[in-house]
Amino acid sequence: MEWNQSDVLAMAMEKCVSCGGFGLRTTRNAQQRVCNCVLRSIFRVCFDRFKTSMQRKESISRPNLEHRSSPHGKMSWGRKDEEYVADFLLVVKRTLTESEYKVFNYHHLLGADWRLCCRKMKLDKGLFFHALYRIQSKLGYRFAEIEPYPLYPLHDYFYGAQRDHSSSRVVTMRPGSNLSERVPLREAAA
Repeated sequence: MEWNQSDVLAMAMEKCVSCGGFGLRTTRNAQQRVCNCVLRSIFRVCFDRFKTSMQRKESISRPNLEHRSSPHGKMSWGRKDEEYVADFLLVVKRTLTESEYKVFNYHHLLGADWRLCCRKMKLDKGLFFHALYRIQSKLGYRFAEIEPYPLYPLHDYFYGAQRDHSSSRVVTMRPGSNLSERVPLREAAA
């Protein structure tokens, strides 16, 4: 993903100390880097969609006919909610270490609050929340950067990337060919 100011500005926290609410921060090498508050926001968006997909009333969603971005115009059947849940969990397992996955599993997947997680994993509160923020940043970055199909933005995942409009052309109407003259209008009831 190409990180620029317009993409990260809406996701940044207004009172972030690192980026000042702009979403990009400058590193020691004077390079622009996406802020951790943006990465955690990306994680929260993806995790909310994961929870929504898991809590559907139907156990299996309907298959949908999808267009594939292929020069041959192929179409295929797919169940996007199930695919998203599977992709989400695979990315989590591949990205996190064993100890990070344990924190993620207890807190996010099993729904334990911080007190129970700290007691179960024998961590103090500060270490737990630092680990949690680090995990969320790591996963947010991975969700946006995974190739060839990132999990974020959600619209691109579920509905495909926006088509390139460079091949579209403008159609001009001939003078005197008004569409409203050819389509009969219903008479207004008196």
